[in-house]
Formats: sequence, C-alpha cells, structure tokens
Amino acid sequence: MNVELNPIPHGGITAAAGFKATGIHAGFRRNPNKLDMALLVADEPCVAAGVFTQNVFCAAPVQLCKDRLNGEGYGTARAVVANSGNANAATGTVGLDVAYRAAEHVAEVVGCLPEEVLVASTGVIGVPLPFEPYENTAAALAQAGTAHEAGHAAAIAIMTTDTHPKEYAVSWESKDPAFAGITFTVGGCCKGSGMIMPNMATMISLVTTDFPVTGPAAYAALKAAVDAGFNKVTVDSDTSTNDTCILLANGAAAPHSYVADGVAYEEFCTALTAVCMELARKIAIDGEGATRLVTVNVTGAATDADADLAARAIANSPLVKTAIAGRDANWGRIAAAAGKSGATFEQEKVDIDIMGMPVMRAGLPVSFSEEEALRRFEEPEIVLDINLGAGECATRIWTCDFTHDYISINGDYRT
Repeated sequence: MNVELNPIPHGGITAAAGFKATGIHAGFRRNPNKLDMALLVADEPCVAAGVFTQNVFCAAPVQLCKDRLNGEGYGTARAVVANSGNANAATGTVGLDVAYRAAEHVAEVVGCLPEEVLVASTGVIGVPLPFEPYENTAAALAQAGTAHEAGHAAAIAIMTTDTHPKEYAVSWESKDPAFAGITFTVGGCCKGSGMIMPNMATMISLVTTDFPVTGPAAYAALKAAVDAGFNKVTVDSDTSTNDTCILLANGAAAPHSYVADGVAYEEFCTALTAVCMELARKIAIDGEGATRLVTVNVTGAATDADADLAARAIANSPLVKTAIAGRDANWGRIAAAAGKSGATFEQEKVDIDIMGMPVMRAGLPVSFSEEEALRRFEEPEIVLDINLGAGECATRIWTCDFTHDYISINGDYRT
C-alpha cells in the first residue's frame, strides 16, 4: 500500500489519542532505582488484539491474555499492566492466581471490569511472583499521562537486559474518501535483548492506535505485522516463555466508524507493519552484548519456506555471528550455514555478498580486499546477501553479532 508515513519524533505508546501510560518502581526488582511496572490505560474500552509465544512453557500472564481474548486473538480491553524482573513462568496455579488477582486489582484502580485488563511479565523463570507490588498500581495511575515522557517511562519499566528503551510511532493522513483529511497514529514500545527468536507469534510489545478497526481485522493486521516484524528477528534462537504483543485500538480519531477492509484499513496495516518492523530492528541491534545489527537477505529461493530456513540458519549460526564480531569476512561460514539449513538449492548457483562486496559467485570464492572488508565492517549495520539461485522467493531476517559480553550476561543471569 502506497501511503506516506510520518515518523513521530520521540513517538511511543502515548502518541495515539486517548491513551495514558507510565512506569514506576513497584517492588518487583530489588534495586529501587529500577522502574519495574508499566501501566497503559485507555480512556475508553478498546478493541484489543494479541499474539503470543508458541512456547509450551507459556507464562501465567500469557495464559490470562489468551483467555481474555477468547482464544481467537481479539476482544476488548481498557488497560495493560506489565512488570519486569520476574516472568511468572513455570509457577503453576499459584502464578496464575497472582496474574488474575493483579488484573482484578488494576481493574478496581482504573475503574473497569477485570476482563478488560491484560497482564504481561518478563524476567527470571520459575520464581514465584509476589502480588504486593501490584498494590502500587494506584500510584502508577496517578502518574499516568499522555506526554511522551509518560510512555517513555513505561518503555523503560519493561526492560530487563535491554541497554535502552525501544519506541516508535508514525502518523498518516488517510486517502480513503470516507476518512478524508483525518490523521491517524500507530505507536509502540517493546523490550527484548536475549532469549529472542519470537515464534508468536523474553519479548514484550505494546502497540496503540486511534484508528477505528474491528476485532477480527485488528488481529489479522497484527498477525501479519508480527510475521513481517518480530518473527523476523533472532538474537540467540531461543523463543521466550513470555512473548507477548498486544494492540489496543480505540478509534478515537474517527469514532463510530469501525472498519475491516478498504483503503483506510490497508493504510492502517501498512503503518502497523512499519512500526513492528522498526521495533524488531531495535531489538536486533540491542541483542545482549551486541555491537552490530546484522541483516540477512536471502533471495533466489525455491519457496518462501526455503528462504526462511536458509536465512534463519545463517542468522542463528554462532560461527557467523562471532566472525562478524571479529570483523572477519568469513564467507565459508555463511555458505556452510545455508547448506545445513534444509533449503533446496545447488551450491554451484549460490552467490554471496558481504556489505555489498562479492565474496562468492556460482559457488566459488571471489578474491576481495581484506582491508576493504575491515573498513566496511565498521558500519553499524552489517548486510549479508545470499542468492540461492533456485527460484524467485526471498526473505529478510534481522540478528546481531555474538561477543564475549553475551556469555557474561547470560552466565549469571539468574544469580
């Protein structure tokens, strides 16, 4: 869809009309200087859609959200409360009870039905989640606001090993005659740094919009956006127990005009996908210990599935990722990863480029300058292009390099 999207400076979950947010230290984490509770509240009940982890060990808040969204991925919600520091995963019925009690408490504070509150958690797995910090929800609500700083605080509060908050928002003026002259907004925030290879669909994303959309259409748009964005990210090939992406759509920019198709809906889908893709890139560059964003482009695949297999094998290869960390244009590791992926192709037809520099043609090495390769490796984004020469299908995966810091972060994450 050809729509002019305008990035909003410092945009996030409060960029769309009708939403308040904040982040506070509630007590989930020991450090009193760490924000650990995010609260997102809509002025009115919203259409809600959600996409969640496919990990069998799904956390209690994921189970609650699936129940609230009727198992179909959409429903109605007024608020989302999210905590960091504790995943509330593998905590059994006790953890599930805490999640439901938390929703009830937030509902009392906000003034809505318990069924209109969604819950998300991120942090250490297998540790009982205390309920007491949720009693600080009233304090959080008192601080909630529509300014970017309020949404920024929420983005900080859901961070775990992230080095910085991740936010993005866009607006557009609709070209649909039914909404002529109306400007709509989609904004979001997310957290994610390690245990990242979403299959939704530890990743949490909250997205808001003032676009008027029906529940089924909101879910369809979110699923497509997640597939194009978050599901194209991998840091370490591990799918979290808590992956959650929630969309709240209040229709505030055009009340009483809920749509499920047409030009305006296509514009919305384009905007939502753009936000999810940009947030996904922010996750990849902030991978635990990462120094470089890595984009893997696979073209010439026989099928979409083959393109995905090859791209993920390359993006997840520790050998490829450590070579990039070492600024080593080791094309052999890229070829080997593609070859083990299960994708169907003939090695005699494969071309590989690193940062636009040919290193393989028709399955054979191409001479290149190591000095030039080192120079190109100084770029903040490393691009790998692999043409399998087997068809017309293609895909793109975002990842990052592996450094010693990844081991340092994860070697003592729990303790």
